[in-house]
Amino acid sequence: MTNIYIESIFMAWGSILSNKMRSLLTMLGIIIGVAAVIALMSIGYGVQSDIENNISSLGSNTITVTPGTGRKPGIRPAAGSMQTLTYKDYLAIRNLPNISYAAPLVNTSYLVVNGNKNWTTRIYGCTEDYATLSSLSVSEGRFWTDKEYNARARVCIIGKTVATSLFGEESPIGQKVRINGNPFTVIGELEEKGYSFMDQDDRVLIPFTTVQERMMHITYVNNIVISSDNADDLSQIESDVTNLLRTRHRIQTGKEDDFSIQNSQDLMETMKSTTQTLTIFLGSIAAISLLVGGIGIMNIMLVSVTERTREIGIRKALGATYNMIIVQFLIESVTVSVAGGLIGVLFGIGISKVIPLVTSLHTLLSVTPIVGSFLFSVFIGLIFGLYPAQKAARLNPIDALHYE
Repeated sequence: MTNIYIESIFMAWGSILSNKMRSLLTMLGIIIGVAAVIALMSIGYGVQSDIENNISSLGSNTITVTPGTGRKPGIRPAAGSMQTLTYKDYLAIRNLPNISYAAPLVNTSYLVVNGNKNWTTRIYGCTEDYATLSSLSVSEGRFWTDKEYNARARVCIIGKTVATSLFGEESPIGQKVRINGNPFTVIGELEEKGYSFMDQDDRVLIPFTTVQERMMHITYVNNIVISSDNADDLSQIESDVTNLLRTRHRIQTGKEDDFSIQNSQDLMETMKSTTQTLTIFLGSIAAISLLVGGIGIMNIMLVSVTERTREIGIRKALGATYNMIIVQFLIESVTVSVAGGLIGVLFGIGISKVIPLVTSLHTLLSVTPIVGSFLFSVFIGLIFGLYPAQKAARLNPIDALHYE
């Protein structure tokens, strides 16, 4: 019996090689389908990876507390537009358990001037803890000292974009700039982070006390950012912060919070779920062409049955059973789909490698779509080859032998 299977495989390959163009056109749907699934899903995985990296670059395992609520229906103040968070709230929050770092934050946009050059950028009034939990570090220069922080000193640390725009290739350390008309000394330059939802290098860090009291003249904070070493603690921290702020702000039971909390892990899971759905959708669309390829295989196998009617009659007259004929034609259809699937895998991997070279898209190859699309192509060959195989096996030997 094994010899029959081996012989059928050789016959299948012989049929493919003897009709090269027809075989290639038959495989084309499978090739395109497999290649499209692999390429599109690699793009989807790449987008997912980029989003996860972008969120992580903003600070992993973080919770951001913002004044105002975003959950009440109807007209309401936007989150961040109210003045309900204070520096004392930050001092109370940082004493809660499981918190590694907590930092108050005020930010606004100002014009920064150096000689005849100017640049409008985002000013962040923060503490050194904010830089730590946001994974910001200084590539040149230093952070401000406690003495400078307490004295509300006019010192600043600038991002790479700001440094390039105002100083070009010249080192900014020790240089004077004017921010909102006030002189500041540049004491540091941040390490380059690149683009992540926004230009992470287009920013200026200034001591929180300086921005809040000497520049913006406010008593509230725009955000309180919290981080934990353990992601599993974020839900408990979020609950503790909510209870603490409701108590401090004297919010009665049943009343809406006057603040909102965003958990970076929740954001990560939401974005991950969204990109996974998109990736599966792209793969499903591409898989439709595999069905088209299956129809092509069925069509060519029906033609093959017609062309080989006399051969089938001879085989049945010599004792070939129904199952033997079925197996022979199924092996032929599966061989075509296997060959198309392998070529499609090679094309798909190649396209995935080329895409980042010619576009700004990042791709990420995964074993799952490669193996899955290949196995699906084999399955398609098996299913769509079944009807032609049954038609061949049901031929009457006498009628087949007399077929012209």
